[in-house]
Amino acid sequence: MELLDKIFKLKENNTTVSKEFIGGLTTFLTMAYIIFVNPDILGEAGMDKPALFSVTLIAAIIGTLLAAFWGKMPFAMAPGMGLNAFFTYTLVLGAGVPWETALGIVFISGVAFVILTFMGVREKIANAIPLFLRISVTAGIGLFITFIGMQNMGLIVASPATLVTLGKFNPAVIISLIGFFIIVILEYRKVTGGILIGILFITISGIIVTYLGENYAWFSNILGESNAYKIILPKTLVDTPPSIAPILMKLDIMSALKWTFIGPIFSFMFVDLFDSLSTIIACSNQAGLTKKDGSVPRLDKILEADAASTVVGSVLGTSTTTIYIESASGIASGARTGLASVFTALLMFACLFFAPVAGIVPKYATAPALLMVGVYMFMNIKEVKFDSMITAVPAFLTIILMPLTYSISMGITFGFISYVLLMVLGGKAKELPVTMYVIGALSVLNLIAG
Repeated sequence: MELLDKIFKLKENNTTVSKEFIGGLTTFLTMAYIIFVNPDILGEAGMDKPALFSVTLIAAIIGTLLAAFWGKMPFAMAPGMGLNAFFTYTLVLGAGVPWETALGIVFISGVAFVILTFMGVREKIANAIPLFLRISVTAGIGLFITFIGMQNMGLIVASPATLVTLGKFNPAVIISLIGFFIIVILEYRKVTGGILIGILFITISGIIVTYLGENYAWFSNILGESNAYKIILPKTLVDTPPSIAPILMKLDIMSALKWTFIGPIFSFMFVDLFDSLSTIIACSNQAGLTKKDGSVPRLDKILEADAASTVVGSVLGTSTTTIYIESASGIASGARTGLASVFTALLMFACLFFAPVAGIVPKYATAPALLMVGVYMFMNIKEVKFDSMITAVPAFLTIILMPLTYSISMGITFGFISYVLLMVLGGKAKELPVTMYVIGALSVLNLIAG
């Protein structure tokens, strides 16, 4: 106890080991959905899914422990939602970039992060970009991953006439939709782990429907010809963690060192930058850890931990690792120090031995999680003022072009370029900081590179 108090200053922060445990457990339950979702998303890029299960957890454990011991704050880290979608659907499937090269791009963005953080430039970049654009990027990513979620559940399918259309209401779609509304109700009632509970409900429902369909002919006739709902049960529930060898250190840094990848590198940096800063500020305010002037103690250390975890994650074989907003749930439950993050990391470690369970979770079970996260990411759009063309047009282009071009990078690019142009043509060129002109130039290069 004395050692823990010495390391984490429990008395000074008016907390106890039991409070930190409850906080760490709460954070774990609210973010545990990433254990199933991240392997699903990155697996579509052609990466080994069992290995991704282990890597997702290992990257989360390392990042969370960095937050605990380096940042000394009750934050948890894991591969970021939206960033994993950008990795798979924009870079690999959209642009045809090999996943090894995509990992190299993540690595370079992480190294740049580390350099900018230690130089103190990271916060200057953040301050140069107006709040409405930051919110628009988050909202656009929310629409993007919602679109992906609807595709994964089969609610939206391809159409030669209209590009997309409503899918057939087969058993998988119906179960997935029911699960989504269960998640919504649980989140509305502030039930801890609502998204995770929803994923488990859908998976169990799928197992029951599979059993009935295979053993009762009358039920099989009701289900129809679609087999998308079927789930194959594993022989065991507990096993040694899957090897990470298929994706460990497979990143191709040299192929990523091309000027055509400036846009994706900047996009990874930009999204992670504002994800992290906004999460740190929001969680610190909730925990009462901010100073009187509004500054966050040990902000530099937390940002360094965040940047380092991205570099480590890319080497392990996953997309950008970032601080999770779900840490706020743990803070609301009493977490005040890095000890809570230690408990979260320990629970993640225990999950490593339940890979067979994770393997039975179907794509249509994790799809509603994407929808729910998309809703959360879109909610702050009300903060954008649409009564001025200078803010309305860049915000609109940023938001709408992410799902329509299937690219987070393109949404950001059009948003930044249009904002700089409108400010200059609107006679407000002097109000733009130099940093914004540099960002605008990088956006033009990304557009040219395609």
